[in-house]
Amino acid sequence: DGYRNRNQVSDDYRYQDGNYDAPNDGYYRGGDEPAQEEDAQSDVTEGHDEDDEVYEGEYQGIPHPDDIKEKQKKRAPAVDDEYRDRADLMAERMEDEEQLAHQYENIIEECGHGRFQWTLFFVLGLALMADGVEVFVVGFVLPSAEKDMCLSSSNKGMLGLIVYLGMMVGAVLLGGLADKLGRKQCLIISLAINAAFAFLSSFVQGYGFFLFCRLISGLGIGGTLPIVFAYFSEFLSREKRGEHLSWLCMFWMVGGIYASAMAWSIIPHYGWGFSMGTKYHFHSWRVFVLVCALPCIASLVALKFMPESPRFLLEIGKHDEAWMILKQVHDTNMRAKGEPERVFTVSYIKTPKQVDEFIEIQSSTGTWYQRWLVRITTTLKQVWDNVLYCLTAQYRMNTLMLAVVWFTMALSYYGLIVWFPDMIRYLQDEAYESRVKIFDEEEVSHFTFNFTLENQIHRNGEYRNDKFIGMKFKEVRFEDSLFEDCYFEDVRSSETFFENCTIISTVFYNTDLYEHKFINCRLINSTFMKEKEGCHIDFEEDNDFLIYLVSFLGSLSVLPGNIISALLMDKIGRIKMIGGSMLISAVCCFFLFFGNSESAMIGWQCLFCGASIAAWNALDVITVELYPTDKRATAFGILNGLCKFGAILGNSIFSSFVGITKVVPILLASSALVGGGLLALRLPETREQVLM
Repeated sequence: DGYRNRNQVSDDYRYQDGNYDAPNDGYYRGGDEPAQEEDAQSDVTEGHDEDDEVYEGEYQGIPHPDDIKEKQKKRAPAVDDEYRDRADLMAERMEDEEQLAHQYENIIEECGHGRFQWTLFFVLGLALMADGVEVFVVGFVLPSAEKDMCLSSSNKGMLGLIVYLGMMVGAVLLGGLADKLGRKQCLIISLAINAAFAFLSSFVQGYGFFLFCRLISGLGIGGTLPIVFAYFSEFLSREKRGEHLSWLCMFWMVGGIYASAMAWSIIPHYGWGFSMGTKYHFHSWRVFVLVCALPCIASLVALKFMPESPRFLLEIGKHDEAWMILKQVHDTNMRAKGEPERVFTVSYIKTPKQVDEFIEIQSSTGTWYQRWLVRITTTLKQVWDNVLYCLTAQYRMNTLMLAVVWFTMALSYYGLIVWFPDMIRYLQDEAYESRVKIFDEEEVSHFTFNFTLENQIHRNGEYRNDKFIGMKFKEVRFEDSLFEDCYFEDVRSSETFFENCTIISTVFYNTDLYEHKFINCRLINSTFMKEKEGCHIDFEEDNDFLIYLVSFLGSLSVLPGNIISALLMDKIGRIKMIGGSMLISAVCCFFLFFGNSESAMIGWQCLFCGASIAAWNALDVITVELYPTDKRATAFGILNGLCKFGAILGNSIFSSFVGITKVVPILLASSALVGGGLLALRLPETREQVLM
């Protein structure tokens, strides 16, 4: 029975679909050799135990022909992929990603929304809070830093813009790396860079080094925004995503409130610092910079205990790691709900076909820096490919429309945010100048000035044998006056000048009345001894408390807008939220024409910030949902980098019109908001869309 004739063998081999298939009758055929029957296999060689179970490590007899065919089929695709067209592989990957997207949505729903998501919410919220703090730090320390480091107007402007420049580069670079190295790893890198250089910037004394530290600090914090939203969205189900991403945006507001409160309570206290000799001074504004790094450090520490995004791990083929994390999410939430007995029912998750080419470098290849150079260049090339992918036909239109909306929103918002305090300061200066006291042709002799002179103009005066000791000049101007046999000692001055004056036989000892403060003056037999070195801060007068209050109220005013946008995001949709918020903000801009007082400007600023925050929240949500997982952080980083570029332009343009006209800033902001809001209505709605 073990043998069959040739005719029967030829009948058993049938041609089907271009392949010859052997009959599935339990016989193995190979040339003229006899086939072995199934009953001929020995229990000894199969390795059976007492329960008649085959155990590993034993020879298990001749393989069954069906097993051979199955193994050959499994091995065949791996070999064929080398010769398949890349377009075919990408098409297969796209199909796998679509299946994964729907399966992952069901898995997240099974895991539920509970303790795990709320823990991650607060950890990532601290990172977003650090981003909000970074925007306000330089603006708050600038009035003190310019005195401490003797900054010119151009240096002050550069210091204000350098943070946005760093954030622009960091958003694109670190956002792109997050799609290749992982959300958690890149967020840790981003926060570590920010914390290290923010801490270092509080101790450096020179302007150039301080500028460099704030640039790198901004680069680090720039990567947090795209990574945080991509990271958190991948733990949220479809019906929870819009609402909880909007709640997460509130931490940016908390960062602004934190920075304002800390500036208000720390910077005015001169005693909160120390000095080491005459060269090194650690004033209270440096303490404020140090305190502002605390949210970043707290988030960095807490992030160590959080897992990587399982959606990202599935995207790069790490199935087992992703499954373990999803099981952790499920078990954590079920225990918190009092249902620890519920079992995670998912056993297998679809993983997309891997088509990227990775270069494995052996430790014996080249030197260490050559190996690192190859790794870095390969990774940067992959990031650049992702950037270009966002401009392919499939995503080009959405990317361009989102870019315009992000840019117009940033140009208007950041421009007005800088313009409001500058306008308030300008109104204050106008009111201050209106109270100036003018003294004409006064004659003072043998008198000792040991008190503060402020907001005064002295014209055609004569001062003989007078002493100016331990006093302060603030906003004082001497014009066409005579000083003869006078003595100045331990004098501090701010915005004080001598114009067309004649100074005869006068001694200046330990003062900050430097050469540039004497304009077209004649100095005859006058002596300058032991001039004060560096710049000096007058904390009682030079710090404007109203600016801290304005920033505090502006940050607090977005709270109602945050709550409304979070509650309505999944009900009315992202598109209507963006368009409606931007159009309402444009209307608020027109009312700025009636802001002729400090209180009016503060009120309109609060209204504008409260109306515009809903657009920001909806933009964050729709940007996350429009792009697939392996491009999500890259696309968000590109758009957020463009947003920071708009902020730089807005700051530069709007501040240049302070004190000149209000028409140009208001019309520019309103038209940009209207144009961006109308264009946003053409974007696709993503409310019912699963994360690809």
